[in-house]
Amino acid sequence: MRKPVPTRERAPRPSPTPKSTRPIRHIVIVVKENHTFDNYFGRFPGADGNPNLALAPDPPLVDHPHDHAAWLRRATGGAKEQYAQATIPNYWRYAQRYTLCDKFFTAVAGPSTPNHLMLIAADSPIINNPHYRDPINRQPPFNLPSVPANLEKAGLSWRNYGGYAQGYITALKASKNNVKAPQFATDAAAGKLPSVSWLYGPTGLSEHPVESVKDGQHWTAQQVDAIVKGGLWPNTVVFITWDDWGGWYDHVNPPVVEKWKDGTPFRYGSRVGCLVLSPYAKAAYISHALHSHLSLIKFC
Repeated sequence: MRKPVPTRERAPRPSPTPKSTRPIRHIVIVVKENHTFDNYFGRFPGADGNPNLALAPDPPLVDHPHDHAAWLRRATGGAKEQYAQATIPNYWRYAQRYTLCDKFFTAVAGPSTPNHLMLIAADSPIINNPHYRDPINRQPPFNLPSVPANLEKAGLSWRNYGGYAQGYITALKASKNNVKAPQFATDAAAGKLPSVSWLYGPTGLSEHPVESVKDGQHWTAQQVDAIVKGGLWPNTVVFITWDDWGGWYDHVNPPVVEKWKDGTPFRYGSRVGCLVLSPYAKAAYISHALHSHLSLIKFC
């Protein structure tokens, strides 16, 4: 089997499919911040994107409103700007070489925290960011079942690299598996990743406005390189996605996927990108199948 060549500015090459009854031993879910599909991949050839938006500056000049109330005004209030390949070259190289999902939606039509909860618990009692650090209105932890807890019951390992939403769940708040984001590259390069990793960009590299997009995507590529360096690439799948819409425009209206008890339709949140990197991912493929954040934890 040909091994991918580690590099900071070039995607590892797909390898011939290894023979194994259980080829995927490591799942890595990389969660970056606040960008819609059109904002990053609207100009990507063959994808369902709007290529006619104005070019966005890097770093973004403002952090656009992106709570639930702002999302309800997204058709007229979303920032109609996007990034070109030159600003996010690694993401485009991954999309050219592996799989890009262009019908992938956030689970909640709101900001970061409810979607972060969805990515570890498939549930969120909130639709906006709570006052986690406010000593007066502090949100107590929720007694939610979670994917990490279920992994432990199944005898599988997990680690949270840099995420904060685990602090909202009673059973995960004090776990020794909650570590800082820089630990990921160390573990990956040493070939010591758990069965499932949740990886979040640290402050300054998360791509949350007003942070540099180019710096953030470069950091993501370094984490992928660490996986290759540690020899884990043949048995790993990496999902790269974004937690919420960030106040940016996207031309695809999220589908209705459920109804409340009173019959009110429930939609996914805005469309975001999702890249699938693995020797087992379809090469140079754009998936038009409907997916959401919940698809990632279902894969776990």
